Amino acid sequence: MKRALSVTREENFAQWYQAVVAEADMAETSPVRGCMIVKPWGYGVWELIQGALDRRIKETGHDNCYFPLFIPMSFIAQEASHVEGFAKEMAVVTHHRLKAVDGKLVVDPDSKLEEPLIVRPTSETIIGDAFRRWVSSHRDLPVLINQWANVVRWEMRTRLFLRTSEFLWQEGHTAHADEADAREETRKMLEVYRQIVEDVLAVPVIAGEKPENERFPGAVNTYSIEAMMQDGKALQAGTSHYLGTNFAHAQNIRFQSASGELEYCHTTSWGVSTRLIGGVIMTHGDDDGLRLPPAIAPRQVVIVPMLREKPEDAEVLAFCDKLKAELDGLFALGSPLRAIVDKKPARAANKRWDWVRRGAPVILEIGPRDAANDVVTLIRRDRLREGDKIVSTATPRAEFVNAVPALLAEIQAALFAEAKARLEANIRSDLTSFAEIADYFGKAAEDDEAAAAFKGWVRAPWARPTGAELEEVETRLKALKLTLRNIPLEQSAPKSICVFTGRPAVEEILIARAY
Repeated sequence: MKRALSVTREENFAQWYQAVVAEADMAETSPVRGCMIVKPWGYGVWELIQGALDRRIKETGHDNCYFPLFIPMSFIAQEASHVEGFAKEMAVVTHHRLKAVDGKLVVDPDSKLEEPLIVRPTSETIIGDAFRRWVSSHRDLPVLINQWANVVRWEMRTRLFLRTSEFLWQEGHTAHADEADAREETRKMLEVYRQIVEDVLAVPVIAGEKPENERFPGAVNTYSIEAMMQDGKALQAGTSHYLGTNFAHAQNIRFQSASGELEYCHTTSWGVSTRLIGGVIMTHGDDDGLRLPPAIAPRQVVIVPMLREKPEDAEVLAFCDKLKAELDGLFALGSPLRAIVDKKPARAANKRWDWVRRGAPVILEIGPRDAANDVVTLIRRDRLREGDKIVSTATPRAEFVNAVPALLAEIQAALFAEAKARLEANIRSDLTSFAEIADYFGKAAEDDEAAAAFKGWVRAPWARPTGAELEEVETRLKALKLTLRNIPLEQSAPKSICVFTGRPAVEEILIARAY
């Protein structure tokens, strides 16, 4: 039987991904190069992710706030490694007015700003400036804030959700009196991200510390959660940074301690973005489109009336409305169940495939016979086919209504289990030299977008090289289009020798191709 998409994952994973985004009606490119329009179904997914994470952020003692989109260039320049890390991605505003010349709008040269403004790539510097004013005593600490915002990082090669010039995210920023408290905050928020991504998005991850060359600009330590996509590539799904006193020194964020000494704050920052949606697509999607975990599906149960422009249609619609009313009174996965009756004037088969491509977890087809016999014909999106055959089951209406909360929880768990099994089965830990790693991954594809043989990750012995030695590691990996992902927090006893330096390993590190 023909698949719902024109391209399969095996044929070309990159094209398949673009097809899912389009056919699932998630997003589209905008008139501004590199930016995206997030459509209602895609934004509905983001709202559910946002809601779950926002609740957890507040439960851990943080308050939401908002800071300006524009940041004075002098703020950015205060932290040297920070400006160096973001310099090539910054969008700059230099003028504030247009004027008409010969019937055309041009930038008014007389409207040049006294100081250029950076369009927010991240907010450490402007929030640090506020912390400087807000904090004077140890009694003012800790400061725990978060903001939901958009940011701009001028990307040359973009892909919807995964890498765009403008994207949506949350960024948490905190200030603490001592290092231990700040480090605890950093790890706590990494664990919050792990829980949200695994429990809500059903995407398994490995939490760990980034090596020195992959740290956030200006950070002392950066931690990440890494997810494996179906093509074997890694996706950084969230990061949490211990910034030490680097930004505090740059922006003079100081407080009077209990002993009367003037000390610098220890600060943190942490964030996740709409790239999580790209991760959901590439973790759970199949050749018929998206498969959404019920926790983030804007519509968990879709009721499709099989209408034939006959008198029985009224009975079918009445049955569907009654069924929806019963579902509306239920809770599933901790929230009110989200159901809809699709009454669009279109062929029922077309509507069914529309919802299949969008990834609605449960699709019910209701015809005159179903209504007369008080049954529903049920399609589970996570188990759509057996071979090429579409699987549907006839279930008594009352039985379905009673069982649907448990069914949605089962689908949520099944998607996670499937992805977890794939992750665990595709991490090699038996390669003990760089030559073996190079042989495993093979020559890097000339074109990143081309279909390539599946390769998982490698978990390799690591001696924490630094400086020029680490730069050499980067160069060797770059030739194979590989990157160091993170040093897993859960470590087994180090074995053998470091695959790069030949020295005794102190831990293991993940190596992969990545988005």
